[in-house]
Amino acid sequence: MDLGIAGKCALVCGASKGLGLGCAQALVHEGVNVLMVARGDDMLQAAAARMRADTQAVNPGGSVVCVAADITTVEGRARVFAQRAEFDIVITNAGGPPTGDFRDWDRDTWLRAVDANMLTPIELIKATVDGMAARGFGRIINITSSAVKAPIDILGLSNGARSGLTGFVAGLARSPLAASGVTLNNLLPGSFDTDRLKSNYSSVAEKTGKTLDAVYDARRQSIPAKRLGQPAEFGAICAFLCSQQAGYINGQNVLADGGAFPGTF
Repeated sequence: MDLGIAGKCALVCGASKGLGLGCAQALVHEGVNVLMVARGDDMLQAAAARMRADTQAVNPGGSVVCVAADITTVEGRARVFAQRAEFDIVITNAGGPPTGDFRDWDRDTWLRAVDANMLTPIELIKATVDGMAARGFGRIINITSSAVKAPIDILGLSNGARSGLTGFVAGLARSPLAASGVTLNNLLPGSFDTDRLKSNYSSVAEKTGKTLDAVYDARRQSIPAKRLGQPAEFGAICAFLCSQQAGYINGQNVLADGGAFPGTF
């Protein structure tokens, strides 16, 4: 299927690895010009180099640019928008806050979580959405978490901050922006094979005294698909939500978790 987004310009955050990289790769394969952002310069440059080589094979006219910056800071966002001010597609994504017991978190810990996982996406939306509306096309995809629908006790910081973003997006998606060809959706990953997941499972293993392999296996067995998701699968879902064909999908929380969510709705 031709998704109809060749030649569009996309900002992809957290794009040096994991789910962000999967999204960037999928968009490049569709002919989108991608600006990749991540904090670690070495890893980002290596990922961008691989994508440029890939681009020459699948999308010779496309471009891959990268900016090493912390998108959760004012300075980091300024560096990104100095590179390019207008985007047709924005994929917001920031590393999740630490796991733990809410009794151990002070106000500053909460503010860091809210700033990174709620306020940063809102700032990126604010900076780009009016330009999208003026051009008659825009796609905002926020990478959040399946914990928004099924909260996890040790992910209290993430549960709270990402749920706040979800509520904000729900309201904005029902605004006049919808009639201007701009959609805003959240993409909720379950258990995907990423460094973030390994970090979370390592924490579980340490607290329970189980081996990391045992923790992984228990999680796999709890998923109807009996496996972890792959970043490329996640990226493909993201690319479709960015497509011309997905223009009637707006204000939704799209769950990708291999069937793990136990509810009906």
